[in-house]
Order: sequence, then C-alpha cells, then structure tokens
Amino acid sequence: MKKAEVGSITWRDLTVNNAAEVAEFYQSVIGWKTSPVNMGDYEDYAMSTPATEEGVAGVCHAKGPNSSLPAQWLMYVKVENLQESLEQVLALGGKVLTDVKKLSDTSYYAVIKDPAGAVCAIYDE
Repeated sequence: MKKAEVGSITWRDLTVNNAAEVAEFYQSVIGWKTSPVNMGDYEDYAMSTPATEEGVAGVCHAKGPNSSLPAQWLMYVKVENLQESLEQVLALGGKVLTDVKKLSDTSYYAVIKDPAGAVCAIYDE
C-alpha cells in the first residue's frame, strides 16, 4: 500500500446517531458498498466504491470514540508531525476539539477547528 502524502485527504467519516440507516441511504443514493466494522457492542460501516471496492469513507455511530464528534462529514488530512501541527493550530487562532487519539498502531489524530469554524481531523503516522 502506498504511503499517504503529507497534505492529502485520505479518509472521510460521518458520525451520526443512526449509522445503519444513514449507511443504507448512501448505499442507495451513491452506490457505495457497505461493510460492517465491529466496534465491540455495535457496528460502524466502511463504505467502498462498487467497481473496485476501494474504501472511501466510514459511517459511524456517535458513541464510543466518536461520541464527541459533530454530525458532519469529517475529512482526515495527513500532516508531517501531529504535535507540531497542533501547536500551529493554537498559535494561529484555531482550536483543538479532541484529545490526541490512536488511529492505528503507528498513527494518531486529533479533530481541530480553524479560525473560521470549519472542522477536520489531522493525523500523522
């Protein structure tokens, strides 16, 4: 798998109260394939393209690690160094909305808000 380039948008998540219903909505409207992702006592959903089955997005329940996230599409942007980027967020008038969280064995992320109020997640690996 090719390593993501710094500055690239690599994933999108939608966090909502009714993830199963919303995943079915996007499956019907866009044609995405839906695959359940076991989260312990519930399932979130990975969405993939119909032809190549490339994973492009997630539809997640607003609970567990996503309980504090807003109900909106959240893009994940790769940065070189998460801590340095978070310092820049604060220095430039933005806000860090979540604690740093583990994304994978080698990757961490945080959700930020820019000075205009737009929200995204940034991560490194």
